Amino acid sequence: MFGRNKENPAVKAANGALFDKDGHPKPGILRMIERALNVQRPLIISNLNRLRRRHPEASPAELARRLERDYLRATTAAGAAVGATAAVPAVGTAASLGLSAAATVGFLEATALYAESIAELHGVQTDDPERSRAMVMAILMGEEGTALVRSILGASAGQGVPQYWGQLVDKAAPTSLVKTLTGTIQRRFLKRFLARQGGFMLGRALPFGAGAVIGGAGNHLMGKAVISATRDAFGPLPQIVPGELAEALQLSEQRDDQQT
Repeated sequence: MFGRNKENPAVKAANGALFDKDGHPKPGILRMIERALNVQRPLIISNLNRLRRRHPEASPAELARRLERDYLRATTAAGAAVGATAAVPAVGTAASLGLSAAATVGFLEATALYAESIAELHGVQTDDPERSRAMVMAILMGEEGTALVRSILGASAGQGVPQYWGQLVDKAAPTSLVKTLTGTIQRRFLKRFLARQGGFMLGRALPFGAGAVIGGAGNHLMGKAVISATRDAFGPLPQIVPGELAEALQLSEQRDDQQT
C-alpha cells in the first residue's frame, strides 16, 4: 500500500561515487585521498620560500596570515567553479559529480599544503609522510581529531601533554604510536569526511547556479574550520623562523637562483 521510498537518484549517485554496496569507501577513493594528503616536504619548503621572497620582512605570524588568506581564497574559488559547471546545460549530474570528486581532491591537497606549511613555521618538520598525514587528518576532524591525538600520543610526552597538540606529531613521538594513531584516525576520518563530502558533492551538482553558491560556501566554511583547527593545534607563531626551516629555505632559494 505504501510503496517503498525511492532513493533520490542524485543522492544515490553521490553515495555511489564514494562507497561500495556495503557502505565502505571504495578502494579508489582511499588511494585518491592518500595521494592527496601526501604533499612532499620540498613542495612545502618551495611554497614558503615563494611567499617569503615576496615578503622578505614578514614575521612567521605575518606569513601564516598570508597562508590563511591564500588557502581560503583558493578553496572557496575552486568550490564555486566546480559548482558553476552544473549550470551548463551540456554538463549532466553524473559529470558534475565527477568534477566535484576532483574538487574534493583539490581541497585535500590545498589543506595539506596549508597545514604542513604552518607546521613548518612552528618548527615541526614534515618530512615523515605518515606523521604529516595523521596531522592533516586530525586537523580536518577538528575536536575529535584533537582528542584522538592527545589520547594516543599524549602518554609519550613524558612530562605531561602540551597545550598545543601539533608538537606531539613531531619526531619525538614513537613510530609505533604514530602508526596506531594513523590507523585509528584514518578509519574515523574517512567515515566522517566522506559522509560530509557526499552532501557537498550533491550540492555542487545542483543546477541553475545553485551549485556554485553551495560549492563556494561549503568550501569556505570547511576552510575556515581548518584554519581554526590549525591555530588550536599549534598556538602562537614564534617570533623568528625556526633554525632548521631557515636553513631549508636558504637552500631552496639557492637552488632557485641557480635555475634562473
